[in-house]
Amino acid sequence: MAGGTTGDGAALIGRIEALGDTLARARASIDRRFIGQERVVQLVLAAMLCGGHALLVGLPGLGKTRLVDTLSTVMGLKASRIQFTPDLMPADILGSEILDTDASGARAFRFVEGPVFCQLLMADEINRASPRTQSALLQAMQEREVTIAGQHRPLGRPFHVLATQNPIEQEGTYPLPEAQLDRFLVQVDVLYPDRATERAILIATTGAEEAQSDQVFTAETLIEAQAILRRMPVGETVVEAILDLVRACRPGEPEALPEARDALSWGPGPRAAQALMLAVRARALLDGRLAPSIEDVAALARPVMIHRMQLNFAARARGEDLGALIERIAARVTRVEAAA
Repeated sequence: MAGGTTGDGAALIGRIEALGDTLARARASIDRRFIGQERVVQLVLAAMLCGGHALLVGLPGLGKTRLVDTLSTVMGLKASRIQFTPDLMPADILGSEILDTDASGARAFRFVEGPVFCQLLMADEINRASPRTQSALLQAMQEREVTIAGQHRPLGRPFHVLATQNPIEQEGTYPLPEAQLDRFLVQVDVLYPDRATERAILIATTGAEEAQSDQVFTAETLIEAQAILRRMPVGETVVEAILDLVRACRPGEPEALPEARDALSWGPGPRAAQALMLAVRARALLDGRLAPSIEDVAALARPVMIHRMQLNFAARARGEDLGALIERIAARVTRVEAAA
């Protein structure tokens, strides 16, 4: 087993089960305001349980902002919101030093914190800002601190970025830098709801009153949950499946599958394997299980890896779909692992 503990196994099982019950209450609270889209909620909660960030991709009006606002309430976190626009500057995110003059006439610089100094940062329409402004979040997302005027300033604990992004085909958007995409644990595709879900949304949101969500977590209990998740055991077959999957998608590796060599410009790095190792635990926890399985690897391959890979020109010209390619490779790798 990988990621286990040498302590009392029964105590760990009890803590995992108790956390599963708390997560069930959190999901019920979220569902009162964000109707349907169970997979979207599961992936975003998984990212937060892993201590990571999530990128929500979808057309305007699909509830991405509403979900993030609901999560800030349910998880009990201090939240900030930034509306990304083409004229947004890095100082608008990080903060800046201003020159103050006191009553005696003495002058001194004072740092004014930007909205990044929070626990849950909503970066709304992140790809509408210029690449220079987008990159202002790089250090914050990776190191949970920012360096301003030579001083390292820690951010809130925990610190999560939930960013929304419009499809890149829309006018007035900029592609996110590859280095920044890699810092998102998962990419969550938010699609149109089905008819029954849309009907429920109409009834729930157009009346005199709307249902409200309740706080279930606090910052401290979320940090405890993240620590428990890292102690969940992971079987060797699951570890090997993660390694096989990631290495099969790197076109320059000897272990790459032929379809990866033929279609990809580059594949996922070690951060993708780390993300999968954490995310499979979170999925198992959200499903009420004590350990992840091979099926978790297959289910999370697309959201964990799709933003860490790119099709080559020939594959794009053929009309290849990156998500479908990942799912084919994942199915092939996990089927081999299950039979081994």
